[in-house]
Order: sequence, then structure tokens, then C-alpha cells
Amino acid sequence: MINLNLQHWRVECDADGIASAILDKAGESANSLSLAVMDELGEILDAFDRVPPKALIFRSGKEAGFVAGADIQEFTQLDTAEKGRALVERGWKLFNRLAALTYPTLAVVRGHCLGGGLELALACRYLLAVDEPGTKMGLPEVMLGIFPGWGGMLRLPQRVGPTAAMDMMLTGKTIDAKRAKRMGLADECVPVRVMESAARQLVLSGQARRPLSFIQRLFNGPLKGVVASGARKQVAKKASPAHYPAPYAIIDIWAKHDGNALASPAIIDRIISSPTARNLVRVFFLQERLKNFGKEAAFKAERVHVIGAGVMGGDIAAWCALRGMTVTLQEQSLERMGPALQRAGQLFARRLRDPLLARAASDRLIPDVNGDGVAHADVIIEAIFEDIAAKHALLRTLEPRMKPGALLATNTSSLKLEDLRTVLKQPERLVGIHFFNPVAMMPLVEVVAAVGVDPGTVQAACAFVRQIDKLPLPVRSTPGFLVNAVLAPYMLAAMLAVDDGISPETVDQAMLAFGMPMGPIELVDTVGLDIAMAAGQQLAAGVAAPKCLLSKVNQGLLGKKSGQGFYVWRDGKANKASAGAVPEGLAERLLNPLIERVAQLVADGVVSDADLADAGVIFGTGFAPYTGGPLHFRQSTH
Repeated sequence: MINLNLQHWRVECDADGIASAILDKAGESANSLSLAVMDELGEILDAFDRVPPKALIFRSGKEAGFVAGADIQEFTQLDTAEKGRALVERGWKLFNRLAALTYPTLAVVRGHCLGGGLELALACRYLLAVDEPGTKMGLPEVMLGIFPGWGGMLRLPQRVGPTAAMDMMLTGKTIDAKRAKRMGLADECVPVRVMESAARQLVLSGQARRPLSFIQRLFNGPLKGVVASGARKQVAKKASPAHYPAPYAIIDIWAKHDGNALASPAIIDRIISSPTARNLVRVFFLQERLKNFGKEAAFKAERVHVIGAGVMGGDIAAWCALRGMTVTLQEQSLERMGPALQRAGQLFARRLRDPLLARAASDRLIPDVNGDGVAHADVIIEAIFEDIAAKHALLRTLEPRMKPGALLATNTSSLKLEDLRTVLKQPERLVGIHFFNPVAMMPLVEVVAAVGVDPGTVQAACAFVRQIDKLPLPVRSTPGFLVNAVLAPYMLAAMLAVDDGISPETVDQAMLAFGMPMGPIELVDTVGLDIAMAAGQQLAAGVAAPKCLLSKVNQGLLGKKSGQGFYVWRDGKANKASAGAVPEGLAERLLNPLIERVAQLVADGVVSDADLADAGVIFGTGFAPYTGGPLHFRQSTH
């Protein structure tokens, strides 16, 4: 037994000489690799240099998972190039030392194992993945504008081949335990009940790692340039090096320096000092802030009832079923539910990738023409068409049938809650839970509070949104809330530019070059020109509708849903001509109305502060994350 004065690790040795290093970071609910944690790991390895164990197993002492990654708070303190290089050097040298140990080592990966956590696991001789839903592995550093500099760029390509490794590192995607075993990242994948015995057996097995295929060995050696060239082309389709330098740095460090960033201090300096890295770290903390809403509420939903099986209602119901809830979906007839149930089946198959799990999710989504689910539901979401009389009639029938403590929510995108709740005996009970289309893709949900709403109801709504793995943003009831209210002047400015003779393709190209995920004209087509017209009348403060919009609506050209709007749509894609040269200042002309509206909504108290407004616009519209959000962008560029 070794005696060390450790704050974050526990070291145990059994009678067979197998040691366990258990990470249980003090004062935190999740493990992260801070300077103190890494220094203590060095002390553990020092002690085992003196008295080597038969084997060493790494595991977590946290329920939350293995290791969430490096301590991101420490990134905010990297104000010099020297500090950036020192951070990379610390992990690179320590994990190389771990990888070189003569006795066998193993990481038991249960729960999240991300970033530096996966780099630690990769430095062990063996990786045992525990097969349960929370086990996720990945190197998502690129999402923070940085790279996996502690050995991930070296060892992941060696373990799974460079094509799979590049896909993981350049997208930040995570994989589950079964997939990790299939691709060779994990040596074994076992259920939780046998993980202890399996870990001991594997670490002492002497088992050799599954070799890479011949072609992957070539890609890791003489054909590295082919992989790097292909990866650069793929990245260039989605991210410009000016806005997102990290993926290009990952490719170069792997291709030219075998994954050793220390061999190119200039790349480290460029990434660490880039505004993108600082802004993406800012976005990470904004996301964490959204995740904290509703944390204090004891509310937990098991049953959800959704009224309205249109695109929004049907997809909300499907998403809740996917997240494990029993969902009743109400519509006037089974026939009208057909498309929603078909889309739900496609979602379950795509996301769950297991016919049994997909079938279980489908069984949780129950058609309910009579609305019998209302009486049993913990959450009731009204998602019928935007007509106040129809919503009034519905809310009148719902209130007396709800059980005590159930949440009554509306998914309205344009009507004020103060107007909707006038028919309720307990008007303080109504809250807005406003999803965005497509529901499965958009992470943000606005939680809308009218004046006089019960604060506990808002807390419970936020807790429900977190329970279904979305990001809740509390907003005040006002037309358009935050997201739609800021998109209206942006789309208006884009269409006025078309009225001025700039082609739709050129308008879209200006914003794609800025870093938006979709151009504003394509967005209008996707939303629907009739909906854009109605929203514009409500949100554009009396400005006349653009001529190009009026003309197309009068011709019945309503965008993607009708097959033609500003563009002709085929197979779900807009057919675009080549964009012309983007006029100087066009991007600013389109952005300024959006940014001004965000600032006004903060001033009006619709959202409580500028940081939350930035978070809402990033996660609700896809506003270029590298900027840190619209208000942060304006502040940093003026």
C-alpha cells in the first residue's frame, strides 16, 4: 500500500497486487483534469516507479462518468503563448509517461469520457467500455476551438485508424460503448454487473490489441497526405480557416508532426491566442448556464400529452418519447396522425440504431384521439394552429381534466400568453414551452413567462426542458419572444436587399461567408413565405412587406413546402444559381437590424441579460458561434 496525501485521487491495492487509481475530484460533481489533478497523477506514477504494482486500473469515483475532459476554467487563464504551450506540454509528457509504463494499465470507462479523459484512457494499455446509455467517448476539443494536444492526435489514429479518428476529432462527435468496441477504440465492452471482474481479467490477460487493417496502416504512414488532403476538403465545406482554425490545425499536427503539437509551437500559439477559441469557450459556459435553469426544481415528468400532430406537435411528441417518456398524441383522427407517426419512426431508427430500442420508443408514443392522456399527464403541451379562438376553446376543456401539479404549456410562437390564458380559472398556471423546427436538431427551447405566472411553474418547465435534453431559455411573453423577434428584421433586411436587385444567392452567400449555417433567403423559403409574411406584419414594426415577398405569395409560391419560393426545391434542397460578387458591407447591412433588435429586447427585459440573449440567438438560430454571440460580436468589433 502506498501512502500519499492526495485530495482528488484514491489509491487502493488488492491482495493480488492490482492497484486502482480512483479519480474523485474534490468539490465537483464531475471529474475534470485540472492542474492539481494532473500533478497528483504524477505523484501516483512516481510512487509506483518505486514499488510497481502488478497492474494499474483507472476508474471514476463519480456517478456522473469517467472524466469530462480538461478543466475548461483553466483555459480562460491562458493569456500568454507560454501558458498555452505549458498546458499542452503538461498533458503530453504525463500521458506519454503513462503509455510507457512496463506494467499493464487499464481504464474502466463508464459514463462520459471526453477530451483529456479519453486521452488518459488512450494512454492506458487497455480500455474497457461499460455498456450503458450514459457511456460516451469523444475528443470534442474542436468545439472549443482547440485541439486534443495530450496525445489524442497521436493515439486515436493508431487505435482506430486515421479516417475514423479524423471523423471524431474534426466533428467532435461522441460514440457509445458498443461502437467503441466495434471500431477498436475499446478492447472490451461489458455490462456493468461484470465490469470489475472483466477489468481484472483483461488487465492481466496479456492480450494484444486488434491490429489495424493494411489500408489503415498505409493511411497512418506513407499515405498520410491522402487522408489529410481529403480531410481538409471536407472541413472546408463547413468551416473557413479564418473563422475556425482548429480543425485545420488538427489535420496539420497529425499529418506533419505525428500528433505532437509541441513540435509546432506556432500552431499552439495561433490557436490559443485566436478570438475563436476564446469565444467558443465563452459559448461553452453560456451553454452550461442554460443547463442550470430548472436545476433547483423537484419536478420530474414521466407522462406527456401533446395536442396537435402537425410538424411541431408531432415532432415534440416523438422527441419526448425518444427521451424515455410515455407520450400520448392527440389529433382529430388517426389518419391525421399518420405523417407524425411515420416521422417518429424514422427519428427512432436514426437515433437509436437498434430495432428493439426503436420499437420500445414507438410503443411509448400512443395515438390518443379522445385525449384520454390529459388526466394522467405530468406535462400537457398545446401545439395546434395559431388561432386564439381555437386555443381558447381547447384550454377551457383541458384545465378541469388536468391532475394537480401538472404543467400546462403552449408551443405558440406568436401569440401572447396574457391573451391565451384569459379563459383559465388559474391563469398563473400557463407557461410557454416554445420549440424550434426541426425539433430534433434545434437545442434551444424558450420557456415563456407571462406577467404574474407562478415562478414554480417556470422552474418546473425549465426542469422538463432539461429532462428531454434541451436548453431552456427563460423569456418574457412578448410577440416573437427572443428568437423569432430577432429573425424577423434580419429576414426583412435580406428581402429588401433582393428588392434592391441583389440576387437571393448573393444575399445568402454574404451570410454563409460570415458563418451562418443557412442564408436568410433560404431560411425564409424553409419557414414558408406565408408564415414570414404573417410574422413580418406582427414583428416588423409597421414596415411595408418587401415587394419580392408579396409577389411570390400572390403567385402561391410559398417556399420549400410548395416546391418553389425564392428557389426551386428538389428532394428537400434548394436549387441555387451561382452567387455574384458580394457587395461590400452587405453582411453588416443584414446583421445590424438583428443585433439592434437583440439589444432592444435585453433593454426591455424580454431576456434578463446580454449573455443570455447571446446564448439564445446562438442556440436558437445558429448565429455564427465563433463570434461569441451578436452582442458580444458588436462589442468586440467596435
